[in-house]
Amino acid sequence: MTKSRKATEAKGEIGDLWPGQSTDLLKALHILTREGKLNADARRKLKQVQHLVQLLRQPLDRLIASQDAVRLADLGAGKSYLGFILYDLVFRTLPAGTILSIETREELTQTARSLAAAAGFERMEFLTADIATVTLPGRIDMVTALHACDTATDDAIAFALRHEAKVVALVPCCQAEVARQLEGHSRHDLHQVWRHPTQRREFASNLTNVIRGLFLEAHGYKVRVTELVGWEHSMKNEVILAERHQRSNPQARAELHALLERIPARPRLVAGLAD
Repeated sequence: MTKSRKATEAKGEIGDLWPGQSTDLLKALHILTREGKLNADARRKLKQVQHLVQLLRQPLDRLIASQDAVRLADLGAGKSYLGFILYDLVFRTLPAGTILSIETREELTQTARSLAAAAGFERMEFLTADIATVTLPGRIDMVTALHACDTATDDAIAFALRHEAKVVALVPCCQAEVARQLEGHSRHDLHQVWRHPTQRREFASNLTNVIRGLFLEAHGYKVRVTELVGWEHSMKNEVILAERHQRSNPQARAELHALLERIPARPRLVAGLAD
């Protein structure tokens, strides 16, 4: 890092924005201060969202090239950081296309809706709903879920399948379901892998994401797993990026069944796999 860059970051000034990125929007999202500066936490948050946008650009560009208007659903949207930045950097310059943010907390939905109106982001929509049960009219082309906690990531996968989404981008968080199921299985031949609580949490977290990737592959998606940002910025760092190429994949389904037969855990996600 150059001395000037170090000095800029030490002062908390903007050194991480993309060309054309709206500083007014980032101030409204409280990522930038009123003076247009970034603190350390805001810089980490911005880096995560920007890197995810960068990972989404190629599949998103393919969708844009293949159809008139892309409809993207951002699930468990929270304060809609991802949706707003995606709209600002990509959708704002398109003649058509919609970002739909879905969140369970009505107060966050209302705040985001007001911010979109003030910013003139007319093709952003906001819905208060449970992603585990909601089914929307019309198609959804891309589904994103940034740090959807525990089984909420699985709800996002199920949502994507219900709406036949062509692209799914997930950043899982706090996977605890499989760890709870493994606890107490002290006579299993793989018991040593999860005997200690700390190792059980890490093993179960990785195993959960392996199952998620195979589950998506079994449903015809081509899956890529990569890092979101450096570990120094976030421990919730794994991105599962899936693009659908076919209706199903028998080989991936068989591999998933073989894996599930070896472990004493059955995530809710795979409950209906035999069907």
